[in-house]
Amino acid sequence: MVAVSLSQYAVQVSSNMMVGHLPGVLPLSSAAIATSLASVTGFSLLIGMASALETLCGQAYGAKQYHTLGVYTYRAIVTLLVVCIPLSLIWVFMGKILVLIGQDPLISHGAGRYIVWLIPGLFANAVIQPITKFLQSQSLIMPMLLTSVGTLALHIPLCWLMVFKTSLGYTGAALSISISYWLNVIVLVAYIMLSSSCKQTRTPPTIEAFKGLDEFLRLALPSALMICLEWWSFELLILMSGLLHNPELQTSVLSICLTSITLLFTIPYGLGAGGSTRVANELGAGNPEGARAAVCVVVSVAVTEALIVCGILLASRRLLGQAYSSEEEVISFVAKMVPWVCITVVTDGLQGVLSGNIFYI
Repeated sequence: MVAVSLSQYAVQVSSNMMVGHLPGVLPLSSAAIATSLASVTGFSLLIGMASALETLCGQAYGAKQYHTLGVYTYRAIVTLLVVCIPLSLIWVFMGKILVLIGQDPLISHGAGRYIVWLIPGLFANAVIQPITKFLQSQSLIMPMLLTSVGTLALHIPLCWLMVFKTSLGYTGAALSISISYWLNVIVLVAYIMLSSSCKQTRTPPTIEAFKGLDEFLRLALPSALMICLEWWSFELLILMSGLLHNPELQTSVLSICLTSITLLFTIPYGLGAGGSTRVANELGAGNPEGARAAVCVVVSVAVTEALIVCGILLASRRLLGQAYSSEEEVISFVAKMVPWVCITVVTDGLQGVLSGNIFYI
C-alpha cells in the first residue's frame, strides 16, 4: 500500500515539478494555490469519506460476507460522485473567490484556470478511492501497484508533452492529471470485471447501493473530518502565504515544502491503511490478539522509516528545491526550510500510522 499511495500522489507531484521549470515563478505559484484548494475542497474529502470502507469492507471480507463487500463499494461510489457535483461548481468560480479573499489577482486568475481542468480528475477520484479500498480489503495489492505505477509511467511523458509542447502551458499539467486518473479507473474496473481473484466479491450493480446510506455516512463523515482537518491545516498555510510580501516566491517555496511532506506522508499513510485492513480482517475473524500484534509491527516500521527519510532530506537539501524549480532564489529558500520539514515528517508520520489503529495497541 505504501508504493500504491506514493504512485498515486506522485501524479500530482510530478506535474508540479514540470510546471516549476517553466519560466518565472508565477506558473508554479498558481498551480500551487490551485492544487492546495483542490486538496482542501475536494480530494481530502473524498479520501476521508472513502476511508470508512477500510472498516466496512475489511470486516465484511473477514466475515466472508462477499456480496455485502460489493454493496458497500457501490454505495461509496454513488455517494462520492454526488458530493463531487457541488464541489465542481465551487471550483468553476474559484478564481473569483480567491480575489475576493485578498489573494494576488495574477495568481488567482492562474489558479482558477488550473483548477477547472482538475474537475474531471475529481470525479475520477470519487471512483478510484472506493475501488482501492475494495481491493485493499481483499489484500489484492499487486493489481493496484501495477496500475498506479503504470499510470504514473504514462502520466510523466503525457504531462511533459502538454506542458512544454502544446499551447496549454501550465494548465496542461492539470489536464494530464485528470486523464491519468481516468486511465487508472478504467484499468482497475477492467481488472475487477475480468480477474478470477474478484470472482467471489464481484457484485453486479444493485439497488441496495442506494439503501443504508446513513450507515455509510455515520462512518464516512467522522473519517472525512479527521483527515480533512489535518489536510486543511497544511493547505491553508499555502493560501495564507499568498497574502505575504512577494507572494509568488513565498507560495512557491511553501508549496514545495508541503507537497514534499504530503508525498512522504503517503508512506506512513500506506502503512496505516495496510495495518487498518489487517486489523479489520483479524477482528472480523474474531482474533483481537492478531490485530494488536499487527499494529505494533506497523508502528515499529513507521518509526524506522521516518528516521531514514529525515537523514536523506538533510543530506540532499538543495536537491529538493532543484527538483521543483530552476530559480536559484527558490532553491536556496527551500534548503533553509528542510530541517523544519524533517520535524513535520516525523510527527506527521507517527500520527498517520496511529490514526484508526491506536485503540488496538
